[in-house]
Amino acid sequence: MAKAKLVVELNEGSVDRLGMLLAQIADLTLEADAIKTAIKLSGASLEGSLFKATLVDMDRKVFDKEFFIAAQGPQGAEIYDAYTKNTSCISVRVTSR
Repeated sequence: MAKAKLVVELNEGSVDRLGMLLAQIADLTLEADAIKTAIKLSGASLEGSLFKATLVDMDRKVFDKEFFIAAQGPQGAEIYDAYTKNTSCISVRVTSR
């Protein structure tokens, strides 16, 4: 099922509304992270009446850029740069007044 897109008309209150929403999201994220931490510390999956939280244990591989550059010697940074790309992105930064 496709999600309907929310259409927003910008006006003088839009930035303040955005700031309030981002503050609420930050508070909710803090609470959600605390609950996740408590579940992890419990060591068990839990079920509520509407949702189930399942612990998933996995190994993750990450690329160690600093080690790679050091291991390649003086040209390590050039080799790394040859295999990476930059992409341009535009973001909105909101700060309180």
